[in-house]
Parts: sequence; structure tokens; C-alpha cells
Amino acid sequence: MPRKLLDLSLSHAAGMQIALLLLPVRDRFLWSFPDRRDSHEERYDMEGLLKGKIAVVTGGTRGIGYAIVKKYLEAGASVVLCGSREATAKEALARVRSELPGAEVDAIWPDLTDTGSVFSAFSKVAEKYGRIDILANNAGISQRTSLYDYTEKEFDDILSLNVKAVFNCAQAAARIMKGKGGAIVNTSSVVSLYGQPSGCGYPASKFAVNGLTKSLARELAKDGIRVNAVAPGVIRTDMVAKLPEEMIKPIVDNIPIGRMGEPEDIANAYVFLSSDYASYITGAILSVDGGVII
Repeated sequence: MPRKLLDLSLSHAAGMQIALLLLPVRDRFLWSFPDRRDSHEERYDMEGLLKGKIAVVTGGTRGIGYAIVKKYLEAGASVVLCGSREATAKEALARVRSELPGAEVDAIWPDLTDTGSVFSAFSKVAEKYGRIDILANNAGISQRTSLYDYTEKEFDDILSLNVKAVFNCAQAAARIMKGKGGAIVNTSSVVSLYGQPSGCGYPASKFAVNGLTKSLARELAKDGIRVNAVAPGVIRTDMVAKLPEEMIKPIVDNIPIGRMGEPEDIANAYVFLSSDYASYITGAILSVDGGVII
């Protein structure tokens, strides 16, 4: 760009930012999103953000995955939750139907580490609903085994579910989304960015998820498919909730925001990245950690 035009462009951008900052906070928001001025509820609630979308959520029976299922449903999506077993999937399905009566939700339980099982299950979802718009690639396991005690099976297991299953689901979903567009959101972790004291297989697997996310974002953009990841910090899941207070306090003391995250905090990020508000975002690893990695 010629220097004169570049200077004009920069001056215009700076002027727009200054004008925006001079507005009251409420007017800044309305000015940024004029098409949402008429409805107070729509401005601040997620209702309708995913209206008409078809979403698949792996690891959707508990914790963060279950929170994603509920937030997607509240945002207007039809959701198919994935469980590792038929019993747990059906139990979660019954629970969410009782908590959100009338919600369009179903359940499947493929073996995510088996390509054929994933393709068969996702194809049936597409046949029933006509497409898949969103994949929340959330299933995974954690480990804290010391390097000195790691077994080959432990290492293989964590890579199989945390990496291979993510690949399998992304591939199956992308083949269905191709030509129609869609959003894939993977679950990473902040430990993929700075490691953890033991259980090296877990951060290694999540670092691989980051690599998949960025590579697939580049590859699938031409097909209208966005790929992002959410990297949760310390979240109050069932496992963490059982820890004694003397273990929790030092953890919270190291979080700048001053509290532990809730599954809903992560689910909110999933809704945003899955929505049209994130239509120009792909290849991002969004840390939702209360400021831990600042």
C-alpha cells in the first residue's frame, strides 16, 4: 500500500478507536453491534446465538462437556452428546432433558478411537438432522503419572483418546461440513503451554491438539470450516471439588482473577467460538484460565 494511503488508513482506524473510547460504555457496545440495539436480552444473553445449528459434543456426559451441551441448547442449537458408554450417555441424556424440558437433544456412544465407529455415528447424525454445523471436540483423559512409573499402555491410552480421537472426530465432521461450512472447537489445556510437574503425556497430548487446531484451521478455511481450541485453566470439576481446602487455596491464590473457573466459563467460550460472532476467528487457542498465563 502506498505510504500516503497507509497513513490515511491508520489515521482513520485511530480516529474510529478514539471516537469509540469517548462513548459511554453502554453506547460503545450498541455502536459496535447496531443490529442488536432493539433487544436488551439478545445483547446480554446467549439465547439464539446458535439457533438452528446442529452440534455434536464429545465427552458430553459430565463436567465441562455437560456444561457445553447445556449452553449450546440454551443458545438454540440441537445437540447430540457423545458418551464413552451407552449407560452414561443415556443417563446424561435423561438428566439434560429433565433440566431443559423441550430441548432438542440426543445421545450417541461411539468408540472415538475407532475411525469406523466415529464415521458411522456421525453419518447417522447427519442423516437424521441433515448436517452437522458444530463439533465440540471435548473428550479426553488426564494423567499425573511420574515419568519413572509411566507404562507404555498409559502413554498410548492418553495419546489415543486425547489426540487420535480428536483427529477422528474432526475428520468425520469436516467431511460432512465440507461445502456447507461449520465450526470445530477442540479442548486443549493451559498445561499445553507451560507443562505440568508430572504426567507428561497429558500436556504432550494437548500440545498436539494445538498443532492439529492450527493446521486444520489453515487446511479447512477454504471449505468454510473454522477450527479453534479452548485451553481451560483450573476448573471446578467433580474431581477438583473433592480436593481438601488446603490443596485448593494455593491454587486459587495463583489465579489473578482470584477464583477457580467453573465449567460454564469454558462452555461460554465454546458458544462464542461456535457462533457467527467468531466468524473471522480461526486457528486460535483461547486460554480461559483467570489470567494464569499472563
